[in-house]
Amino acid sequence: MDWTLEARQEFDSMPADGKQLILAARAELITASDPYFRGIDADIGLPHWITVRPLASTSPGGPHIADVAGGRGWLIFTFIRRHAEPQITVTDAFWA
Repeated sequence: MDWTLEARQEFDSMPADGKQLILAARAELITASDPYFRGIDADIGLPHWITVRPLASTSPGGPHIADVAGGRGWLIFTFIRRHAEPQITVTDAFWA
C-alpha cells in the first residue's frame, strides 16, 4: 500500500488509537482479493467496525472510502489490479 504525501502526514498526526484502527483497516484491505469488495455480500468477511463503499456512486470503479469505527475515521483509496503486483494508494486519511 502506498500513501500520498498528504495522506501520510494526516496518518502521522493521528493519535495512537486512531493509528491502530487505521493500520488494522489497512491490513484488511491489503489481504482482500478485491479491496473494492464488489458484489452482493462481498464484504461479509470484514470486521463490523469497517465498511467499504465507492466514494461516488456514479464511479463504482473509482476511489473508495473505508469508514472506520462508525465514521470516526476513514481512508480514501484507489485500487489498481495489476497482474504481477496489485496496488492500493491511500489519497486521504482522517481521524476525529
